[in-house]
Amino acid sequence: MTERGDQSTPDPAGLSTPDPPGAPASSHVSRWRIAAAVARALATTTVLLALYFLLPLDADTTDASVVVKLGLGVAVFAGMVAWNLRGIVSSDNPGLKAFESLFVAVPLLLVLFAATYFVISSADDSTFSEPLTRAGALYFSVTVFSTVGFGDIHPKTDPTRLLVSAQVILDLVVLGVGVRVIAEAVQRGRSRLAADPRGS
Repeated sequence: MTERGDQSTPDPAGLSTPDPPGAPASSHVSRWRIAAAVARALATTTVLLALYFLLPLDADTTDASVVVKLGLGVAVFAGMVAWNLRGIVSSDNPGLKAFESLFVAVPLLLVLFAATYFVISSADDSTFSEPLTRAGALYFSVTVFSTVGFGDIHPKTDPTRLLVSAQVILDLVVLGVGVRVIAEAVQRGRSRLAADPRGS
């Protein structure tokens, strides 16, 4: 006979399903976990933006070193995504873990390219249609990512055009393949929980 205190059923998504009337505790836990995940995601984004605006960025650099540093940054980004995919599959709440992962990955990618654009523009203000501030470089990176393309800022030299093209291609990969892979990782995590809800 099941005791009254154990009336919630496991949910493959990792959240507890609401208990019957008279036992609302598990739904409160679910709301708390969602709020905590949102808070962590916002805090991570805030820290990334603070680092972008506060850390010194070396404008006295060559085109080759800028490309190398950007390549290292993209490699770190890819490694972080791969690590988060494993975390999503093994998480007891794959949906929330995927949300947090996206909230870290996308801002990191935008900041990486924004920092690169800012450094290039600071070294040679003729590379873009106007000299880029940090805010301007971040704005340009976001417009490229969203494919809005207002046209108020645009690259004027071939190397910067190639760099912007690289961001467009990488953005398409992230939005297309990346989101699909994350969704599949969430599904695998839910299937794991459905097969073994207690994680034994």
